[in-house]
Amino acid sequence: MKQVETTREAMINRRSVRKYKTDMIPRDIIERIVEAGTYAANGRGHQASIILAVTNKELRDKLSEMNRKIGGWDEGFDPFYGAPVVLVVLAEKDWPTHVYDGSLVMGNLMLAAHTEGIGSCWIHRAKEEFESGEGKQILSDLGVTGEYEGIGHCVLGYPDEETAEAKPRKDDYVFWVE
Repeated sequence: MKQVETTREAMINRRSVRKYKTDMIPRDIIERIVEAGTYAANGRGHQASIILAVTNKELRDKLSEMNRKIGGWDEGFDPFYGAPVVLVVLAEKDWPTHVYDGSLVMGNLMLAAHTEGIGSCWIHRAKEEFESGEGKQILSDLGVTGEYEGIGHCVLGYPDEETAEAKPRKDDYVFWVE
């Protein structure tokens, strides 16, 4: 992936990647991506979201298997497409804008990854994962306290596929009111 020059270009050129190389991303790059996520806009500046930066293969694989079962895929399928890094975004359940705030974090993570030359994809089912007893135990084992809702997984890695072209934008996407 080429480095982008502007935020607008990143927004236009970023695509979801669904096939990754196994190579681990250097920690400093992951840290820059995560930091960008922490600067997402959020309701009243409350910062209701948290990010689990998972580079541990055992936990990564456990989350993938939980996600696979929730999604109903056959054994052996990896819903994280082989990505070695999973950034899980969760947000305080009782905060009124938690889903929106967490979604903005996800957007920042994906755009930051793109500007670093790293592929990303939003993977759903984090809500179901972390509502389960197993998911709650994972959070407890990590020292995360409080009631959180899983917003999404931002999987990261070096793409092992060509970047797809953008689909044309639909004609009725924008309604001008002048």
